[in-house]
Amino acid sequence: MHPLTPSPRTALVRHGETDWNRDGRLQGRTDIPLNDTGRAQALALAGTFAGQGWAAITSSPLSRARETARIVAAHLGLDLLPAEEDLVERDFGVAEGGDREELGVRFPTGERPGQEPWADLVARGAGAVRRLRAEHGDLPLLVVAHGTFIRATVDGLTGVELPRLANATAVLLEGSGGDWRLARQPQEA
Repeated sequence: MHPLTPSPRTALVRHGETDWNRDGRLQGRTDIPLNDTGRAQALALAGTFAGQGWAAITSSPLSRARETARIVAAHLGLDLLPAEEDLVERDFGVAEGGDREELGVRFPTGERPGQEPWADLVARGAGAVRRLRAEHGDLPLLVVAHGTFIRATVDGLTGVELPRLANATAVLLEGSGGDWRLARQPQEA
């Protein structure tokens, strides 16, 4: 893509806080809802996106991502697109629900029974975002998903390894097809 050619914008947004986030517990695909802090974060997030020309928003079907998307959509007057199954968080297998300290003791190598392999997550995430870009053309698109999912997706699209992401932060990508670049990195958790 020529540097002067406008690129489609995609913001990958981590959902607001849940009680499990607050308590340092690994959620994965366990469907934990936003807490009041997470709802306030989603509202603040809407303010950061105001006036930037976003046209639509989609999300993972997990309630914490879907509610974040609903709040942002309502406050910005955006089209809320259907939830996308491929945006769901990494399956952490038997580790879901454990806190970081406990998991470090139980699984010191980081290998957890039933966990979705990193390479599979990278392929799923990059494929999902490429498909969304193909379906929506140049439409500036917000995508609400999950921290590990976003890190894997950015890795797959740009080769950039991001640190752990804070709740209600966004990564801005520009591009489509096989030509992607990281336009803005998020806050670290």
